[in-house]
Amino acid sequence: MNPELLKELKKTLEENKIKLEEELKSFATKNKVGDDWNVNFPAGENCDDVECEEDEVEEYENLLPVEHALELTLRDVNAALERIEKDEYGKCEICGIEIEEERLKAIPEAKTCTEHKV
Repeated sequence: MNPELLKELKKTLEENKIKLEEELKSFATKNKVGDDWNVNFPAGENCDDVECEEDEVEEYENLLPVEHALELTLRDVNAALERIEKDEYGKCEICGIEIEEERLKAIPEAKTCTEHKV
């Protein structure tokens, strides 16, 4: 792979990692062990009726799939950064050929070539 492109993709991955972590921190807390995050349940201090409590539960439930999607993307970004460090980045995990540059530019955390994308 072109060293300049690799440098550019690594920078993009590092920036994406920071953005994902900041977004997660806005409504979730990272577990001390592993890469797992948990949505913060609203404290309920300003709620004095059932409707308010129901709104908090609904908000919590709405954030769960968002947290899950962000967490999965963050794991993929971290895995791509690890592959860069191990000099294994840019190769399809299924067939072993180089992943197309256009695909990596669009999705730097991609693990497979276009033929094997899921």
